Amino acid sequence: MESPTAPAPLFADVVFDRPLDTAYSYSVPEHLRDAIAVGKRIECSFGRGEGFAVGYVIRVTEVQPTREVKPIRKVLDEVALLDEELLKLTRWMADYYLCGWGQVLHAVVPAGVRGNAGTRNSTVVELLPREEQPAILPSVTAKQKQVLDHLRGIGAPLEQNELAKAVGVGVAVVAGLVTKGLLRKFHERVERLPAGFLDPIPSEAEFARTHGTPILNVDQAKVWEPIRAALETGGHRAFLLHGVTGSGKTEIYLRAIEEVVKSGREAIVLVPEISLTPQTIERFRGRCGRVAVLHSHLTDSERATYWRHVASGDVQVVVGARSAVFAPTRKLGLIVIDEEHETSFKQDSTPRYHARAVAIMRAQLANVPILLGTATPALETWHAAHTGAATLLTLPKRVEDRAMPKVQLVDMRHEPKTPGKYFAIGTTLQAAIRDATKKGGQVILMLNRRGYSTHVHCTNCGHVAQCTHCDLSLTFHRAKAALVCHYCGWETPPMLQCPACAEASIRYQGLGTEKLHAELDAMFPDRVIQRMDSDTMTKAGSHQRVLDSFRDGHVHILLGTQMIAKGLDFPNVTLVGVINADAGLHLPDFRAAERTFQLLAQVAGRAGRGDKGGRVLIQTYTPEHSCIALAAKHDYNAFAKLELGFRREHLYPPYQRMARLIVRSEKQDAAEKFADQLAGGFKQANIRASGPGQPLAVRILGPAECPVFKLNDHYRFHFQLLSATSGVLHSVLREVLAVTKAPSGVEFQVDVDPYSML
Repeated sequence: MESPTAPAPLFADVVFDRPLDTAYSYSVPEHLRDAIAVGKRIECSFGRGEGFAVGYVIRVTEVQPTREVKPIRKVLDEVALLDEELLKLTRWMADYYLCGWGQVLHAVVPAGVRGNAGTRNSTVVELLPREEQPAILPSVTAKQKQVLDHLRGIGAPLEQNELAKAVGVGVAVVAGLVTKGLLRKFHERVERLPAGFLDPIPSEAEFARTHGTPILNVDQAKVWEPIRAALETGGHRAFLLHGVTGSGKTEIYLRAIEEVVKSGREAIVLVPEISLTPQTIERFRGRCGRVAVLHSHLTDSERATYWRHVASGDVQVVVGARSAVFAPTRKLGLIVIDEEHETSFKQDSTPRYHARAVAIMRAQLANVPILLGTATPALETWHAAHTGAATLLTLPKRVEDRAMPKVQLVDMRHEPKTPGKYFAIGTTLQAAIRDATKKGGQVILMLNRRGYSTHVHCTNCGHVAQCTHCDLSLTFHRAKAALVCHYCGWETPPMLQCPACAEASIRYQGLGTEKLHAELDAMFPDRVIQRMDSDTMTKAGSHQRVLDSFRDGHVHILLGTQMIAKGLDFPNVTLVGVINADAGLHLPDFRAAERTFQLLAQVAGRAGRGDKGGRVLIQTYTPEHSCIALAAKHDYNAFAKLELGFRREHLYPPYQRMARLIVRSEKQDAAEKFADQLAGGFKQANIRASGPGQPLAVRILGPAECPVFKLNDHYRFHFQLLSATSGVLHSVLREVLAVTKAPSGVEFQVDVDPYSML
C-alpha cells in the first residue's frame, strides 16, 4: 500500500507596519496550514534581532522562495480581517500615497478589531445529551431544576453568569449541575453589543405611519431619475449632487440607499464628524435597515463590534467619518459622500489619504455608483463634473420653495463704534440678535477662533507670547487660566510682566469663542447661550446634549467654531451671524479663498429653514473680496469660475497634480542640508523624466522654510512638486525616494494631494 503523498510546503508573503515597499516571505509550519489565510495577521521574527513583529498576509503560495526563510510563529486571527476588495484598495493607496502597504493595512483595521475589543472570555454552559449523562440520574434541587428547565426552553448554550441571573440563583447552583454531569462547561469569546444595536427595525409601513412618506419636488425628481437608473442597471457611475443648502439632498441619499438595501446590498455613507447628529442617524435608521455608526467618540469596543457585524452582513448601512470608507461590507452597492468638500476627509498622518479619492477608487473596484453631495463642491470635484469624470446633478432651490436667507455684509471699517469698551459684536448685529430672539427665533453665531484672547503682547517692547516648541503665538484660555499652544498643547501660566523687558505692560488682545461667550452673557443676560467648540465638547455625548437642547428651544443663542457651520437643520433659526469672516482668508495657502467661501456659504445655509424665514449678517473688514461678496449672493457658480481661472493661470490643482514634502529635524542645519540634498535629487530625476532638451515635466518649488517654521521642536523645510499628470509626478517621487535615506535625526513626509500648506 502506497503511503499518502505529503502536502507541498506553504509559504506566506507578509507586509509590516513600516515604510517599506517590500513583502517578506515566511514558511508556514505544518500545524498552522489550516489557520493561515490571506487577510489575517501573523506573528513572526523580523529583522536581525530576536524580537517578533506583527504582519499582514497578502499571499499564500506553494512556490518556494529563492532564499532561506524563517517560519511563522503564530496566526493571530480566527477569520480574515480583509477581503480581496479591501486588499486591492489598500494596495492602490500604498502606490498612490507613496507609503508602505503594511502601514495602510494597519491604519485601515481599527485598533479595537486588532485587539478583539468588545469581546471577553466567558464561561458558557450547555445541556449534555442524554447519552452522555450518568446512567443513574442524580437528584437535583428545586433551584437546579429551574436552571435545567430554563436551558431546555432556550435550546442553546448560555453564559453561566447570565443563566444564573435569568433564573435568580447563585452561580454555585449552576456549577453544581456541572459537577453532577448534567451540564457541560466550556470557554468561548462572547461579544458585548452596543446598547440598542439589535433593537427591532421598524418596517417600511411603520415608518411611513409615524413619519409620513416624503414626496419629491420637481427638481428632486429630476436628479433622482439618473441615480435610480444607475442603481437599477448596475456598474460604476460618479454623480455630483450640487444642491443649495436646504434643497433636500438628504432625501435623495435616503432614496438611493433604500433602493440598495431592498436589492440585498449595502451602502457606505461618509459624513463630516459634526453631521453625525441624532437627527441624521435616526433618519437613516428609520428607513434603511440596521445602521452602524462609526465616529471618533466610539470606544475601541464599540468600533470593533460594529466592524465584526458589518463583516458578517448584519448591517445594511455604515454611516461614519473618513475611516468608514474601509468598512468591510460584503455586498457593497453604493457609496455616498455628504459635504464632499470637507477638509476633514483628508488624513493628516500616514497614510495621508483623502477619503473622497479612496471612495471613488473603491466604487470603481466594486463597480458600483458613488454619489457626492454638497452646496459648495471642492473645485477639483466641480472641475471633474465639467470634464466628464462625473455627472453633475443640480438642486437649485430649497424645498417647499423657501427663499434663501438674505445676507448682509457688515463693513466693520465703517460700523458705528459703541462709546467706551470695544465689542466684537457690532451695533448692527447686536440689534439683529435682540430682534430675532424677541420674536421667538433662535440665533447661530460663528467665530472660527477658540480661546479667550488670541494675541498676548507687551506694549512696551512688542514681545509676543509664543510657544516654546512652535513658531505660533499662544492663546489665552480664561477657564484654564493658561496660555495654550493650539498645535502641540503646551501650556504656561498667564504673563503678568514681560519676560523680555520685565515691564508689567501686558495686553491681552484678539477674540476667541470663550471671550465672545462672555461678551454675549453681558450683552444678553436674559438669554440662554451655549458654546460649541473643541474646548467645551470634550465629553462623550456633549454634541448631542447641546444640539438637543437647542432643537427643543431651551437655548436662544448657539455660538461656536466651524463645527456649527454644517449639518445642522433647525427650522427656528432666523438669524446667523459671522463675527470675523476674514479669519482664514489671508493664510499662505492657495485654497484660502475657497475655504472661506465654503465656510460662509455653509453657515449662512443654517438660517431660514423654517416658515419664519431668516437672515445672515457677516462682519468683515474686506467686503469687496470676491469670495465674501459672492458667498453673500449664494453664487457658487460665479465663485468657481473666478477661482478656477486663478488656478489655471497659476497651474494649481485641479489643473496640475501636487505633492508636498516636508523635511523636519530638531537641528535646523541638518534639516536644511538634507532638504538641499533632496532638491538635487529631484532636479536630476526631473531631467531624466522629461527627456533631453525637453521642458521640465515637474515644477519644483522649494526647498523653503514652512510658513510655520518650527513645530513641536522641529525645524521644517518643504517642497511643492506639481505636474500635469499624476504618473510623471509619482515617477519622479519614487525615483528619488527609492535611493534617499534621511540621516539620523532627520525625517521627511510625503503628502500627495496636500490640503494644508502651513
